[in-house]
Amino acid sequence: MSVIRIGSRESLLAVRQSELVMEAMRALCPGVELELVTMKTTGDKILDRTLDQVGGKGLFVRELDAALLEGRVDITVHSLKDLPMETHPELPVVAFPRRADPRDVLVLPEGAAELDRTKPIGCASRRRALQLERLFPGVEVRPVRGNVQTRLRKLDSGEYGALVLASAGLCRLGLEGRIARYFSTEEMLPAAGQGILAVQTRRDAPAWLESLNDPDARDCALAERAFVRVLDGGCSSPVAAYAVIEGEELLLTGMDETGRRQTIRGSRQEAEALGSRLGARIKEEKCHG
Repeated sequence: MSVIRIGSRESLLAVRQSELVMEAMRALCPGVELELVTMKTTGDKILDRTLDQVGGKGLFVRELDAALLEGRVDITVHSLKDLPMETHPELPVVAFPRRADPRDVLVLPEGAAELDRTKPIGCASRRRALQLERLFPGVEVRPVRGNVQTRLRKLDSGEYGALVLASAGLCRLGLEGRIARYFSTEEMLPAAGQGILAVQTRRDAPAWLESLNDPDARDCALAERAFVRVLDGGCSSPVAAYAVIEGEELLLTGMDETGRRQTIRGSRQEAEALGSRLGARIKEEKCHG
């Protein structure tokens, strides 16, 4: 393979994430020729409705999957939390690079020192909305769509009193200065895979790409996604999961659609099975409760 073509959404954040993976690829294989190929996905085009109204997270990967299958690109880079729980069988995720900060953050309008509770808090997921309603009782929570820059413009123009965004995205864009408050994972459980990138390829991809994998990120990703998969969680569900590696053990916290949380601990070698087990436990308790 003379030139490796990397497929990416065309937003500034998606491009920056792809560039991070490309930098890691060059470090692993000096002299490799890389080409970035950007495209607008269906999810980027439809901004007047929430994701659950227009078909879910798959809208962010459809065009990229097609480009991979047709050979127009050789790998694609995604925010893992944007990947559907079931991926195309011919397009394996070969690497999960090192995880960035998984926390959600509060962003205020430029120049503001505190939250204006008379204006809505903007967020793009039911997971955040459910938890925000408990953290800020009485404050309206309203959906907001668009890339990070679009959301910030809406915030600064006065449409919202605050936004809740992922720390990882803001920091990758060099916008950490906009962060007014970090939510602990106890306050706001992250989306499964938040802060983790996913490198997806065809089955004929170079084996060395697997060296981009970070073992901790991989095990957390497998556990979190297995939990959400069991509970049929997607973009229209507030189901969330967050795993932490502690030596050779993995501690997973899962949240169902009511906001109730449970944890499980076990060997990190059984990461995926732990996620499935916790999801099945919560599912069974709901059936009998």
